[in-house]
Amino acid sequence: MSSSSPNQTRLIAVYGSAGTLPGTDEWQTAYDVGRALAGAGWGILSGGYSGAMEAASQGAAEAGGQTVGVRVSLFEERGLRPNPWIQETVEFPTLHERLLYLVEQPDAFVALRGGVGTLSEITLAWSLLQVGQIPARPFVLVGPLWRHVIEILADESPVSAREIQRITLVDSAAEVVPALQAWWENPPDVPLRLGDSAGGNTHSHG
Repeated sequence: MSSSSPNQTRLIAVYGSAGTLPGTDEWQTAYDVGRALAGAGWGILSGGYSGAMEAASQGAAEAGGQTVGVRVSLFEERGLRPNPWIQETVEFPTLHERLLYLVEQPDAFVALRGGVGTLSEITLAWSLLQVGQIPARPFVLVGPLWRHVIEILADESPVSAREIQRITLVDSAAEVVPALQAWWENPPDVPLRLGDSAGGNTHSHG
C-alpha cells in the first residue's frame, strides 16, 4: 500500500486515543479528519476500535470513503469488537504484528491526540523512516499535544532539526489534507540515519 500509484487509492493511517469520547472536541477533530481524507479520495486505516478510530472511520464512511480496521486477537478475547463504520478488517494474533502493519502499510500517517498506544505508533513510524526501513511518506501530527512534544524534543533531546523535518505539525483537521498534498508535491530531503554510532552518522538518499 505504501507504493500506491497516482491511479490507486491512497490509504492514510489515522492514529488516536481509544478513549476519545463522542461530543468532545477531540472526537469532532477525528471525525473531521476522516471526512476530509475521504473527500480527497483517500481511504483510512486505523486500529478499528473505539474513540478517535471510530470517529475518523465514521467521518470517512459518511463521506463515501474506504475504512479499514486492524484487529488483534488479544482485544477480541477481551470482548472488543470493531466499530460499526469499519468496512474491511485485517486481524493479527499479537499487538506487535498489528502495530507493525499499521506503520508499514499506509501511504501517510496522521496522528491525533492520544496516549501510549498512539505514541508507540508515532515513534515506531519515525524510527523506521529514520533508517529507511520504510520509504519516506507524509507524517502529520495534529494539535497542541504533539506540537508541545516536538518542541521538547527539539529543545532538549539529541533529535536533530533535520530529523524533525520528517514531521508536519498542524493545528486543525482542516489543515491535514493540504499538509499531505504539500508533502507529496515537495517531499523534504532528509538524510537517512545509518545507525546508533557516536555522532549519528547519516547519508543522503535519493
